[in-house]
Parts: sequence; structure tokens; C-alpha cells
Amino acid sequence: MSNPAITLAESCHITDKGCGFPAPGLNSFNFKPIFSIGSFDFTKPMLLAIICMLLVVGFFWAAFAKPKLVPGKLQLVGEIGYNFISRGIAREVIGKKGDKYVPFLTSLFFFVWIMNIMSIIPFAQFPVASRFAYPVALALLVWITYMYLTFKTHGFVGGWKHLTYMQGLPKFLVPLIVVLEFLQNVITRPFTLAVRLWANMFAGHMLIVMFSVGAWYLLSPSALTIASGGSFVLAIGMTAFEVLIQFLQAYIFTLLASLYISGALEEGH
Repeated sequence: MSNPAITLAESCHITDKGCGFPAPGLNSFNFKPIFSIGSFDFTKPMLLAIICMLLVVGFFWAAFAKPKLVPGKLQLVGEIGYNFISRGIAREVIGKKGDKYVPFLTSLFFFVWIMNIMSIIPFAQFPVASRFAYPVALALLVWITYMYLTFKTHGFVGGWKHLTYMQGLPKFLVPLIVVLEFLQNVITRPFTLAVRLWANMFAGHMLIVMFSVGAWYLLSPSALTIASGGSFVLAIGMTAFEVLIQFLQAYIFTLLASLYISGALEEGH
């Protein structure tokens, strides 16, 4: 369950002959299977994703299974989280129509956030969203919701018109705009939604691992200990900064999902 890059550096210092700096790379994101069933390998990121799902479902189930007029501590925390998405995102972006989508957006936000937080949890120490498949799956879920609401609201012909057409254009520009709108609304949106989350989690984890490995590699009974300490301080600083990024990326992902829902529900342009 440990990080491969840190494991590689555990017996390597700058003073050791023939021991170069074990720079972290893609090996930091590859893990040996915990167990295998035929050709299927169950890995650490899969386990963490399941744990994140159980944490989100378990928390909200416990908080709202038996709601009370005067909420207990758990219900109060759940209501704060729910109202944060309801008032801060759904109502602000979608309006009153957004109320029915609050459970979906709340689940999305907390699932992404908890997956990101795994980066700083001892023994986990890995942001699940830094594996591209997970942001892609979530982005596809948002995209399917967006497309479903578009065609449900506007019909089949109206839906395609809503996705690709803009009124008031000169006739010679219509083919170009139709192609550009199609690429933007149907192709680019899910891609950028996934890449934005993945790239931030990938880069943040890589930086933390880099400075952590550097602190251990530079540790020696000499003046290099100062450099090791500096690298360690930077690793702590990057970890603190990453906590903010983890929250912001979950918020941005949910905000964009609500913008797509709002776009699907609004009148044609």
C-alpha cells in the first residue's frame, strides 16, 4: 500500500556511492495488485475509491436516516454540507429548478473531495482522481446527465439545435458555428472536465512525492541536512497548499456540472 517512489528511495542517500536521485515518475501512480481474479487486478486506487464511496454513502445515510426537527451533531454537519451545495451552487447557478439536482451535485462534490483528500491520509497517501479513469468516469456521468436533460427538455430535433445552433447568424457562418458548437458542447466539455481534475491531482501528488523523496535522499550527517530540511519544509508546505486545491477542484467540478445542467434546461439560443 506504500508509495512506490518513496519505497524506492528508502535505502538511497546522496552520500551512497552509485546511488543517484530516484526521481519519482509514473511509478508513483502504479501499484502492485492487492489480489487478482483471472485477468482482473484489484489495486490500491480501486480500494480507495470504494472506501470513498462507502464514506460518503455511510455518512449521509447515518446523518439523514432518522432526521429530527432539532438535528444532532451528525445531522447538523450533513445539513451544512447539503445546504452549501444547495444554496452556494444549485440555487445560484440553476435557480429553483436546481433543487431536484441537489442530491446528485452533493454526492458528486463529496465523492470527488474525499477522493482528493486521500492524498494526505496516512497509509492511503494517494489522490484517487490522479488516475485518469476516475475523472473520466465522473465526467461521463455528468455528460450523460447533460445530454439526457437537453433532449428531454427540447426534444430530439430541438436538442441538437440547442447544442449546435445559434440564432441570428449570417447564413455563411452557420456551418462553421454548428461544427464549433458541436465540438464544444458534445466533445470538449466532458474531456476538459476530466482533464482539469486529473491534471491538478496528478501534478499536486507528483510535487509532494518529489519533495518528500528529496528530503530523504539529501538526509545525511553533513551540511546537506540543511537541504534535506528545506525539502521537507517544502513538502509540508505543498501538502498544506494541496488541501486547498483538493477542495477547490471538487467545488469547480461540481460547479461546472451545475452549469451544464443549467445549460440543458435553459431556453434555446
